[in-house]
Amino acid sequence: MTKRDLIDEVNKRFPHLSRRDSEVIINAIFDSMVDALAQGDRIEIRGFGSFVVKHRRARQGRNPKSGALVSVSAKRVPFFKVGKELRLRVDGKPFDGVEEGVSG
Repeated sequence: MTKRDLIDEVNKRFPHLSRRDSEVIINAIFDSMVDALAQGDRIEIRGFGSFVVKHRRARQGRNPKSGALVSVSAKRVPFFKVGKELRLRVDGKPFDGVEEGVSG
């Protein structure tokens, strides 16, 4: 699914919005997510998953073509952790909202 597909889906579900309005909404959501991650914030979307920024240390790597050592600088990378409901739904299993293995 592409950003364009998401815009089309918003348009289908909310026909009173113009295509341009749907595009503005999708772009605003993504821009807000990027801004939050750039500031080091965590994004949690219940039932879907969470986005965090992980810090990678500087290290020595290898050029796969030549085998030569190269310095890889420290960096921050976005990381997505899937939520339980999404994981189960993608796997074709029902999600009833109750934790497995918990007895009451």
